[in-house]
Amino acid sequence: MKIGIYPGTFDPITNGHIDIIKRAVLLFDDVIVAVTTNSAKTPLFSIEERIEMIKDSTRKIKNVDVDSFHGLLVDYVSKKEATAVIRGLRATSDFEFEFQMALINRKLSNNLVTVFLMPHEKYTYLNSSIVKEVATFEGDVSCFVPENVNSKLIDKLKTAC
Repeated sequence: MKIGIYPGTFDPITNGHIDIIKRAVLLFDDVIVAVTTNSAKTPLFSIEERIEMIKDSTRKIKNVDVDSFHGLLVDYVSKKEATAVIRGLRATSDFEFEFQMALINRKLSNNLVTVFLMPHEKYTYLNSSIVKEVATFEGDVSCFVPENVNSKLIDKLKTAC
């Protein structure tokens, strides 16, 4: 069984992330969307909230599981007996960072394979930070995120004020 792990903070999950997941399930028997923390980022949503939003957003996509982890990705991949790590590349600006991470992960675990997937071109400019920034200023982000995520963003930002 080929298991692909798609790690990220997903704060929040966007339509670009969903596009990568849909592409990944064509390549793997099972795709695990693995929510994690990033010490360089301050999340708007808790891990539990992100997991809930991802589960709701992917419920109609077969062979997708949602999980969370802390620590090294290579350890999580080994624990899950995964075949590969899935990473999305939107633009050349993503490549340098993702390439560096893939090489570090391979150095830590020689068997680790990283698969880079490109989203549909309509999502190449989209990321969670931009979505949160627009939503903070009450901009309409409904075309950038699943419907359930849009509702959660509106509710979260109302309570934050």
